[in-house]
Formats: sequence, C-alpha cells, structure tokens
Amino acid sequence: MDFSLTPEQEAFRTHVRSWLKANMPPEWSERLVASSDIPRPEAYELLRRWQRQLYEAGFIGLTWPKEYGGRSLTFMEEMILHEEMALAKAPPILNVLGVGMAGPTIIAYGSEAQKKRHLARILSCEEIWCQGYSEPNAGSDLASLQTRAVKDGEHFVVNGQKVWTSLAHVADWMMLLARTDPDAPRHKGITYFLLDMRSPGVTVKPLRQITGDPEFNEVFFDNVRVHESQVLGGVNNGWQVGLTTLMYERLALGFGLQVRLRIALDGLIEMARRMEKHGRVTTKDPLMRQKLAQLWIDTECLKLTGARAITRLLRGEMPGPEASTGKMGWVDTHQRLQEIAMEIQGPYAQLPRGSDWAVEGGLWQYSFLRSRANSIEGGTTEVQKNIIGERILGLPKG
Repeated sequence: MDFSLTPEQEAFRTHVRSWLKANMPPEWSERLVASSDIPRPEAYELLRRWQRQLYEAGFIGLTWPKEYGGRSLTFMEEMILHEEMALAKAPPILNVLGVGMAGPTIIAYGSEAQKKRHLARILSCEEIWCQGYSEPNAGSDLASLQTRAVKDGEHFVVNGQKVWTSLAHVADWMMLLARTDPDAPRHKGITYFLLDMRSPGVTVKPLRQITGDPEFNEVFFDNVRVHESQVLGGVNNGWQVGLTTLMYERLALGFGLQVRLRIALDGLIEMARRMEKHGRVTTKDPLMRQKLAQLWIDTECLKLTGARAITRLLRGEMPGPEASTGKMGWVDTHQRLQEIAMEIQGPYAQLPRGSDWAVEGGLWQYSFLRSRANSIEGGTTEVQKNIIGERILGLPKG
C-alpha cells in the first residue's frame, strides 16, 4: 500500500486534527481510556452525542455515498481519520454495529428505499443497531440456527431466540438471520431481515456479565411480524448477505479497533510510568520494557494488516476471509495488554471500582474482565483459525 498522501488528503488530516482539538468532549478527559472495545453503559449518552457531533462535522461514513449521508471519500481518508482519533485519544462512537456492519451491508445489498430509510439514521446515531445471529444452539455453527420466519401474506412471522446480542437493550433495529425454508440445505434456507426492535412480540432480557454490566442480551421473538420489504438481499439468500456482515465486522474489529488499542496502550504506558515495583518505576524494569515494546510492535503490525484490507477496499473489492487474521491479532494483543495492566498494578489489581485504593478508579480491572469476551464475540478464535486454514491457506477441512 502506498502511504503517501495527496495534497487534498494532507489538508484533510490538518482539518481533522484541528477539529478534534477544538471539539473533544470536556467530560471525556476525566475518563480512563483503558478499554478498547465496546462502549460502557454509563457513557452511552455521551457517546451518542459525540457520534452526532462527528456526523454533523462530516466525520462519520466518509466512504458512504453522499446521497445517503456520507462523503464519497476513499478509505485513505478513513484511515487518516482513525489515526488522528487515536492521536487525540478521542472517544469511540456508540453505534459501532450500525456503522461497521449494518450500514455497509445495506449499501451492498439494500434496495433504494432501504438505503434512504436507514443509512443516514445509522450515521447520526438516531437509530442504534444490534446483530441477531447467535442462538443457544447455534453460536460458532451459525448455519444451525433455528429461529423461524414463516410467510404470511406480505409479512413473515418470526419465532425463536437469539443470545449474546450486544446492545440489544438499547437498539432500535436488528440485523436478523432467520430460517425461511426448513427443507433446504442449511446454508440455503436462511433470510436476512432488518427488524424493528419495537415490533410487538420482541422481548429483550439483559444478561449480566463478569464485569457486572448487562451488555449482552437474550432476545425472544413471539409471532413477530416483519414486512417483506424488510428482507435484505432476497429471500433464502441470507447466508451470503450474513457473511458480508461478518467480513465487515472482522474488518472493523481488526482495523477500527486497533485505533482503540493504540489509545489503550498509551494509557497503559502512562500508568506504568506512575507505578512502582520494588522501589523503582515500572518502566525501568527491563522485562516490563520488553513487554511494552512487544505490545507496541504488535499494534503497529495490526495497523499494517488493516492497511492491507484497506488496499482491497480501495480496489473496489469486498472484505474477504483475510479479515479474520486482523480480528485474531487484535484479540491476542488486547487480551495481553489487559493482562499486563494487571501485572503492573501488582496487589492493587485486586481492587475494583468502589475502593478508595483502586488504581485509576478500577477501570483497568473492568476492561481486563471485559476483554475475556474478545476471543468469543465476532466469531470465536477457533472459528477464525478454521477460516484462515480453509479459505486462505487452502487446507482441508478438519
């Protein structure tokens, strides 16, 4: 990938940098940037306002078509924006699933009416999205899903259950996969729906995690009626459409979240400079210096891996299975970063939020616990290895 910028792109970088300097939310400076993944519940309203502010400034959906709220720029501008957000330690957006997954999939497969109805509202954070894929007996083996959608006139009637549905408790819409032809081969009889979460018969039950927050959810469908106009990509073509969403998800995890990872790494180094071990600052310990240096190297590797994916997009191609490598790399690096944060804190690592002695308010303990989900969400590490082995390396199925 050619990293040299045109004069217009250099001007864009300057504009982004000056705008961030002038518009960073003052309350964000009081927060620790320890976590590099999903927004925390107490920050939802702040991050909703922040995304709206970014949208009004033209910094959300840079590559999306202008007629749907974007700016029709290239992925180089998108990469520049991510770099500047990292340097400024800017907050993440709230509607991560909408911007990173639902929107690109609607652009790829949606009707004109669907694009006009949903895309601008996704960018402005007017409507939050969640992903209805996993089920109690269909997680890693997604093709085993049993949620049914039966045709009834102009509607489909949906019955079933989803689980581990991030942000469903605040979401307005869902990317829903449901089985519409139970007699077809299991990859052939699935349809992708755009589901209004306010529809009668939709019940959301939050699941409390090890962090104490109910970020994941169960979602139940009891005779939920979905109009046929909310089918995305055609009836019984949901597997292909759903894979597109997954590729964009892993692209976002592998590239977008490396920005949050860099912010977390900067925060980790700052904490290490303040903590002492055996009477000396932690960063003077040669073994700890090696660990921090390795994290920096791995974060740079993720950045370059993301750049390869950007090159593919610049050629007009869809994200491919290689996005799994970025996702896997991010998971390993982020979990290792959080473990090192606990090592740096030593005995203080046992003190969570609420303790007067907790380091930086105990937020590193929260992000350490939250990071355990990274190797499960967005496709387990085991599934990513299978994808890489079979679809990239051409190895036989296990």
